[in-house]
Amino acid sequence: MTERAADNMTSGERTALYRTLAHPLRSRILQQLGVHGEVNSTTLAELLGESTGTTSYHLRKLADLKLIEEIPEKSRGRERWWRALPFSHTTPDPATMEPAERAAAEHLAQLKVGRDIDLYISANKQWRGPQGWAQVQRHGCYMTADQVRTFMTEYMKLVAEHSYARGADAPADARHMAVRFFAIPEENE
Repeated sequence: MTERAADNMTSGERTALYRTLAHPLRSRILQQLGVHGEVNSTTLAELLGESTGTTSYHLRKLADLKLIEEIPEKSRGRERWWRALPFSHTTPDPATMEPAERAAAEHLAQLKVGRDIDLYISANKQWRGPQGWAQVQRHGCYMTADQVRTFMTEYMKLVAEHSYARGADAPADARHMAVRFFAIPEENE
């Protein structure tokens, strides 16, 4: 398995990435790969209510961006099997982006925010106390800019240490969790 080298992406490659991730069907395909680990276009078409031609086309587009790869040992003839590749990307400073890249990144961010708001509302509704699956925590504190960056690095390490990157690697009792973090200075100060 090869991993996408996000740090070496050009502005054009990042623009294509943001547009791909904003595409509703491609986003759903990546979610299904995260849940099932490996799929073929027929299985995926059934799961998503799409035609195999449509899913095959979008699988190839995701492979072009190296977000997924074909599993040659499982693929036979026209039946091709796919798996997601490990991928992590931090959007660069918007001031350094080309206009098309910035527009694509902002569009993707707006879609993500809408989804995150829905998740936050759902987490609050599902709250069953500190022992439940849904957890919502809010804290206020004082930090320097260096402390915020260090905290974010440590947070990402902690998530990686306590989770499975792929559903196929997780134990049977594991659930796909939406974990979100943001830190922003209070505007009232």
